[in-house]
Amino acid sequence: MVLLESQVKLKTGDSAPDFDLLGIDDKKHALGDYKDYKGYLIIFMCNHCPYVKAKVDALNELYEKCGNDVAMIAINSNDSTDYPEDSFEAMKETANEKGFKFDYLVDETQEIAKKYGAMCTPDPYLFDGQKQLVFHGRIDNAMKPDDAATEKTMINNIDKLVSGQKIEKDFDPSIGCSIKWKEN
Repeated sequence: MVLLESQVKLKTGDSAPDFDLLGIDDKKHALGDYKDYKGYLIIFMCNHCPYVKAKVDALNELYEKCGNDVAMIAINSNDSTDYPEDSFEAMKETANEKGFKFDYLVDETQEIAKKYGAMCTPDPYLFDGQKQLVFHGRIDNAMKPDDAATEKTMINNIDKLVSGQKIEKDFDPSIGCSIKWKEN
């Protein structure tokens, strides 16, 4: 297991790269399909990573608390050939088992992860209503799968975004397993 921290590729104020990806609902989803939100939360994640598994409750809480104001979109960019647990069918099963209500999309070519500069799972990006980056970083301050969160970093930042306050710290690296890149 290779542990990585988020890296900065997109900078604060940069526009969210568009995508057109297949979701577990068997429909294509593009960033432009999500309209009238005060923000957009794009989370690169997968099924098998213990760091993502440890955030299932936090992800569901994020959606429950913020899903009306912020479009929450999860993207799996892992190579499912080497990691069959991250296959499209397994994504459907995981979402069903874990009760995910947010869209969960597959980035088959891994192009979208590269455009965002995603490095690890989970690797969350928060954009404002104009789809400009306002925060790239952790969901909460539990940095190991066994840690308990004492600060809900992403929920606090979404609250600030929705109420028009400035997010002071725009980069607070997430930690997780490396994205499983395809070998060329």
